[in-house]
Amino acid sequence: MDTTTLFYRFGASLIIGFLVGLQREYAYGDPDRKLTAGIRTFSLMGLIGCSAAFTTEILDSALAFGAIILVTGAFLVASYYVTASKKHVGLTTEFAAMVTIMAGALCYWNYLALAVAIAVVTTGLLSLKIEMHQFVRTLTQEDIFATLKFAVITAIVLPVLPNTTYGIAPFNVLNPYSIWLLVVFISGISFLGYVLIKVLGPNQGIGLTGLLGGMVSSMAVTLGFSERSRQANTLAQPLGLAIMISWATMFFRVAVIIAVLNLKLLQVIWLPMLITALVCLAYSYYLYRFQKSESLENIAFSNPFNLGPAIKFGLVFALILLISRTAQLYFGEAGVYLSSILAGLADLNAISLSLANLSLDPTSVSLAVAGRSIVFASVANTIVKGVIVMTNGSRTLGKLILPGTILTSVAGILTALYFIR
Repeated sequence: MDTTTLFYRFGASLIIGFLVGLQREYAYGDPDRKLTAGIRTFSLMGLIGCSAAFTTEILDSALAFGAIILVTGAFLVASYYVTASKKHVGLTTEFAAMVTIMAGALCYWNYLALAVAIAVVTTGLLSLKIEMHQFVRTLTQEDIFATLKFAVITAIVLPVLPNTTYGIAPFNVLNPYSIWLLVVFISGISFLGYVLIKVLGPNQGIGLTGLLGGMVSSMAVTLGFSERSRQANTLAQPLGLAIMISWATMFFRVAVIIAVLNLKLLQVIWLPMLITALVCLAYSYYLYRFQKSESLENIAFSNPFNLGPAIKFGLVFALILLISRTAQLYFGEAGVYLSSILAGLADLNAISLSLANLSLDPTSVSLAVAGRSIVFASVANTIVKGVIVMTNGSRTLGKLILPGTILTSVAGILTALYFIR
């Protein structure tokens, strides 16, 4: 190993220790209080970890690394004993020190990205002490059970489902893994919103969920928040705002998907998608501007995890996939529009990716046809989400979303017909 690389790795370990130590020293606050470990000590710990890995390589023995870690650990144990004798009980600083040492070792072993990620996560966890303790104090037994149920459907059920299509060709479009993944998305978006509301409060949490949810599945946001509005009708306006934000985010997400696969198609659809998204954002601003001024902080939220509606939506999704496939097969090129609209009812990502690939070959689907089909699919998706709000949400939420649905849909259709030639 050349000298430059060696210095680079030791320098990275020094910076990691400095970062964690900076947080620890800042967290103590009181300048008169004696620190167990601060900037200098943690910086040295990063160097210790890197030096231990370096020594192990020179001596060609893992015992050297173990011995250095044991000696350092003994000092940390002694430090904890002294601290605990002064009734300052807590192992956070000591464990942070061990993590810093191991991150330093990872730097020498050239796992720099992993070491930096560990340092950032460690610093974040140390900095969010108050917020995390407040969050835990707000949890109920229902929240714990809901988290376990969500973990089961995500970590146990999803991995064992076959990731292959079933059915008689050419109708073999049903994939259990993909369908259940949508169920996880629907449940996860609603669950994420609940967590953010717990951490940030109802106002900020709901809006942020709309933005983040739109990047994953605006349909999931719509379904989850429509169900939520039945339980908390007074939240109709912030829920409506979050839904509209997720819809606007959806148009930007589709444009990004197209850009990855087919830049020529992006040049065709970017203006209609942008105008439609801006119309949606304009109505979102209207909801935000005229949102009720009453405080939402005292509204009690129950955990939103409910598998029933998510599974029902997964079954509908599978049915629409079959209908879309049938239209595409039996109506020829003219069926591209119809199949796009039908596919857009369930999954906008799938039809967008499909048309982006097909339009790469002008003899298959022209850019104009593909562009209009994607915009029409987006409009169909928007209309379906509006219907979901009308049927599953509270009456107040339905009245708020109806104008936004109409404005967004009309904007999409007109811009597709006018700008895409």
